[in-house]
Amino acid sequence: MILLLLLCGFSFGIKAQHPPVFEGMLTDTSTIALNDLNINLVKYSYGKPKISFLAIHDDEDTGVKAAFEYIQFNGGNIIDCQYGGVRNFKFAKDGFNFQTDPNSIYTQEGIIMGLEKYGNVDNDEVLMQLERTGKLILDFYNPKKLGYIFTLHNNGDGAFGISSYLEGYELESAADSVYINFEMDNDDLILVTDLKLFNRLKQEKVNVILQSPEAPDDGSLSVYAMSKNIPYINVEVQHGHQEENLRLIEIAIKVLYETYPALKAKALE
Repeated sequence: MILLLLLCGFSFGIKAQHPPVFEGMLTDTSTIALNDLNINLVKYSYGKPKISFLAIHDDEDTGVKAAFEYIQFNGGNIIDCQYGGVRNFKFAKDGFNFQTDPNSIYTQEGIIMGLEKYGNVDNDEVLMQLERTGKLILDFYNPKKLGYIFTLHNNGDGAFGISSYLEGYELESAADSVYINFEMDNDDLILVTDLKLFNRLKQEKVNVILQSPEAPDDGSLSVYAMSKNIPYINVEVQHGHQEENLRLIEIAIKVLYETYPALKAKALE
């Protein structure tokens, strides 16, 4: 029996660790039970849909705060994954502990690699549970209806940045092209899977990466989006850089809707 379920409008008690809900903001919660781990997908909405964000890691709050600020003045929504204020999914099954990055569960190969990185992997039921968890998150965000995926991530100072994608560095194989504005912090960047978006973002003179079609299959949403031909945007900044996070969000939205005006019309229907 797969101990996985989706419950709409019900919370198992994990409280939001993010900005307080402001007046007029609506919330809708769906909960995924992954064995003994409860994953709350909390959707915060205000005004016209305009834009839909997705925050996958529960320890990356700067992007959520910037999204709240954007939504308060422009309208939109964000789905925030809440499961205890940590980065990884950690759960037990049949007396064994499992762990994986929640951004590695959107392809079958990525699910296996994600589990192997942290230890146990030899459990077919766990593999099926994680695959279904990824599908439930995607269903709740609904990129098929939106026509894009717009994620928000944060990183640590100097641990990961735009230079990580340059030749000779760790993520070289994941990048097709890289544009660097050396006046920006190395840790603040945008990653896209769409050449048109990349070229427009270069015109805005922001750090931007175009993901390679040959990027390793790590199970991430960017790899999933590229395989499905869904335009993908990730605004990623250093923890605490909220002002820059908001600036890059605003630029990315402007570029998305200038490049694909039909998406803006669809959002405002």
